[in-house]
Amino acid sequence: MQILLDRAHASPGVIDGFNGENTRKAIAAYEAMRGLPEDGEIDADLWVILTVDQGKAIKTYTITEEDAATRYVDRIPDDYGELAKMEWLGYQSPAEMFGERFHMDEDLLLAMNPNADLRAAGTRILVADVGQAPTTKVARIVIDKERGELIAYDANGNIVLLDPATIGSDDTPSPSGHLTVTGVAENPTYSYNPARNFTQGDNTGPLTIPAGPNGPVGSTWIALSKPTFGIHGTPYPSRIDKSRSHGCVRLTNWDAAALAKLVQPSVTTVEFVDKSSDRLAVK
Repeated sequence: MQILLDRAHASPGVIDGFNGENTRKAIAAYEAMRGLPEDGEIDADLWVILTVDQGKAIKTYTITEEDAATRYVDRIPDDYGELAKMEWLGYQSPAEMFGERFHMDEDLLLAMNPNADLRAAGTRILVADVGQAPTTKVARIVIDKERGELIAYDANGNIVLLDPATIGSDDTPSPSGHLTVTGVAENPTYSYNPARNFTQGDNTGPLTIPAGPNGPVGSTWIALSKPTFGIHGTPYPSRIDKSRSHGCVRLTNWDAAALAKLVQPSVTTVEFVDKSSDRLAVK
């Protein structure tokens, strides 16, 4: 179910084999995309439409020499001051790297490949077949604060994709109203400045934190027209919509990367709505 939803661009977040809240939201999103009642439940009508996709859920992937040569980091500290001293905030293990590549929880990946040497070229592993990312350009994005969702529409008002999202807290709220996408950065560094946003730990001065998928903003940054706010990835994909952000909109690294290829700087608008019912009125 999660793999089929992911392939239909109704993201369940991390594919973990559990029928959690993000999976139920993805079901409701897919129902909305196909004109079904949005109840978020697995039922016969849902399966009839979803299983039009006859592709296999799992595929075999052969680890390449390039994969085997990946450089890993031993530890990713929580403290920003320690992060700023590092050169690269890369993956900590092959399971983390392959899990992110195939949108999978690390525990599920390892359970499916209990005896595989993930560091050796030529090893064949079972992974989720998540298909191809969407290609339709996005004209408008709606951030549903109540449901913790990002909905992207094309110029004709059709849903291109829907992703679970971590949105700001009461202390550091996300913006309200209309903004515009102003730019995209892949593998961004992160400029921490407590005078402009929030204070992390004992770090009271500006810091530049290096790039990498385990950086504070993950592997992708989509800048918005309100300074310091953006849509970005995260080093903790399993926490999406299970925690709060510092005002920005967090997606899994793979969902953020897919969206970044579809937005159009100075064209794509972003609207934050407080109640789910309000998003239906946003045009």
